[in-house]
Amino acid sequence: MSAPERSSGSAGERGPSVGPTQQHRAGDAPGSARQQDRTPARRAPLRARSEPFVLGVDLDGVCGDFTLAFRAVAAEMLGRPEHELPLERSWDFREWGLADGDYERIHVRAVIDKRILRSLPVIDGAADALWRMSDAGIWIRIITHRLYVNWSHAVAITDTVDWLDSARIPYRDLCFLGAKPEVEADAYIDDAPHNIEALRAQGNDVIVFDQPYNRDLPGPRARSWAEVEEIVYALAAREHPVQTQLPGIDAGADRLPRRRDADAESP
Repeated sequence: MSAPERSSGSAGERGPSVGPTQQHRAGDAPGSARQQDRTPARRAPLRARSEPFVLGVDLDGVCGDFTLAFRAVAAEMLGRPEHELPLERSWDFREWGLADGDYERIHVRAVIDKRILRSLPVIDGAADALWRMSDAGIWIRIITHRLYVNWSHAVAITDTVDWLDSARIPYRDLCFLGAKPEVEADAYIDDAPHNIEALRAQGNDVIVFDQPYNRDLPGPRARSWAEVEEIVYALAAREHPVQTQLPGIDAGADRLPRRRDADAESP
């Protein structure tokens, strides 16, 4: 699906702009193990310099804390306290001791009855970082595989759009699909090991968003959204310079609600 840059507010805030590569964080000396973990491999440009740099962004485990929300539903259905279901878990939830069919059953309840896709906790820094990158001319393409439960697609799509708006996450395209290598983007940010491996097998630049179940994968790896920004600007700068904030553009993910409130208060 394709849509203008989203987040409730006026369309004047949605156009792309362009900005300086961020500096390395204090303590991350060039050549250090941590710095090398975030250094993207070099790749030939995919498109003309005049076209925007497209970043494919996953949602669950990258922008929203799926494990935290899912654990609450699982604990209720399994009749167990939440502390017995550790957040530091494997991709297959083996630490939770789920029986065959438990994941599917809990997932249906979580999505359809509990509507967790519209209330996921937002991962710290995601919205502000995505707004800054959008201001810098990065084209934000949300790519998510949320059409997992049969007969619940309308709920999943509606709740995803509502969540993106309430979380103030900007985007220009919203794609629901599992085969992410079929989506054209210049770089991707994902947490799922199988998606990361499939995308890299097609020659794509993929940033690993750090989670317990993907720590065996090589970098570039981001442990925060500040680190995501640093890597994305480095990738985008191979083809053209980026400017992190244009003069006159209000910064912050809450810019549109603030402008709406100011307009409502003006005579």
